[in-house]
Amino acid sequence: MKTLPAIVLLLVLGAPWLAWTGAGEAAPTVPPPTVPPAALPPAAAEPGEELSAGAATVFIDPIKAHNAFGHALGNMVPTRWHQLRDGKRFFLMNWGEPRPGTQSGDGLGPLFNAVSCSFCHFKDGRGHPPEEGGAEIPLLVRLSVPGEDGAELPEPRYGWQLQEHGAQGFRGEAKIVVQWQEIQGRYPDGEPYTLRKPRLDIRDLADGPLAPGTRMSARMPPALLGLGLLEAVPDVAILALADPGDADGDGISGRPNYVQHLRTGGKAIGRFGWKANQPTLEQQNAMALQEDIGITSELLPAHACGARQEPCRTAAGDDAQPEASGYELGRITLYTRLLAVPARRDWQDPAVLRGKALFRQAGCESCHHPRLETGAQASLPELAGQTIRPYTDLLLHDLGPELADGRPDFEAEGSEWRTAPLWGLGLVSQVTRDARLLHDGRARGPAEAILWHGGEAEPARDRFRQLPQADRAALLRFLDSL
Repeated sequence: MKTLPAIVLLLVLGAPWLAWTGAGEAAPTVPPPTVPPAALPPAAAEPGEELSAGAATVFIDPIKAHNAFGHALGNMVPTRWHQLRDGKRFFLMNWGEPRPGTQSGDGLGPLFNAVSCSFCHFKDGRGHPPEEGGAEIPLLVRLSVPGEDGAELPEPRYGWQLQEHGAQGFRGEAKIVVQWQEIQGRYPDGEPYTLRKPRLDIRDLADGPLAPGTRMSARMPPALLGLGLLEAVPDVAILALADPGDADGDGISGRPNYVQHLRTGGKAIGRFGWKANQPTLEQQNAMALQEDIGITSELLPAHACGARQEPCRTAAGDDAQPEASGYELGRITLYTRLLAVPARRDWQDPAVLRGKALFRQAGCESCHHPRLETGAQASLPELAGQTIRPYTDLLLHDLGPELADGRPDFEAEGSEWRTAPLWGLGLVSQVTRDARLLHDGRARGPAEAILWHGGEAEPARDRFRQLPQADRAALLRFLDSL
């Protein structure tokens, strides 16, 4: 075996004196590194690699890429079409409008952030695009205060989340203004970049100031593609990827978040949400109805009123039964299970294959695990027994202080986040016109998202930074193909 040139070893292993000192800080001027093409063996295209969701994958006409996330599973049985359409009807429905023929309660509110599921998940994607020339994409703000036993508690006046709007004579709890701090930096080869960091400005609080020590976390609604497949990955497959004590010494210590399962009353592995705080799609959807739209369900029958918001609690107490029926919650959940993942594009392109090899060599696959298998038993037969390529391990990882929100969530610490799936990444900006990545939308594309990574991901981030411009472009081409 030939000995690699010293410069190649530095690029692969990371040289301490070239390491980045902090997100957005300008690196010292150094000669741009060069890597000869022969230094990295080209990655091969694997059979079936373009099928991100196995038999459930759908192939998208490039002209219709703006609707890429709204398709049904590629293997969905035709008899399920009416169920899908019914679920989409409730997903699009404005809960503030009368619903003739239902047994539901008063509907929207008293406090809410959105009037429909689709408002937060525009075309089943990430967030809602800003109006032309308008403000930034709105962010949700989660709240909590530390409890005496270490567990997080809801903020006493405003609960778990700030709601900006009110119905039935109520005013919104606050106005959320996001201000962005720009941070300049340079790659070691001299190419400049600009990162941005959000600062929350909470104005016009309706019920007095936030409690001292309140922890706040801005959140972007995630894209919905492939959720049913992720739900079908067995717990044992997730646990097989876990390494909570970093026993293998590679610096990566992914671990599951054990959370409350409302149906069983016990604990379960969380797999949905930015900190993996929800174990099932049904529970995730029920929580979104309660916190985002102000709609109760049999799973969460109480309104999202703070402990000291007596008028809100009094008004909510008039509801005789859940506002979203079991049928409606079930259909919304079925709809989210049936949303497909588009096939990869340009997956055999030489530049994409080189980017794939660089992605692996940088260590990104340690968390963004490329391949998972769904179980033989699943909520739907179409989801069972599939080889999927979501590029996630569904585990928590410490991403360092720059991305930390300081807000624990069940067993997730303030600097830990679930590995975000990367499938569909190259289509995000086509669906919502803008790519707003990471939990708070600070990254305007994959390169910025990588540059914000710290903690366990810091070595991989630094290897990306130290690549020559052509190789950085190849790695980004690979991400765009997912």
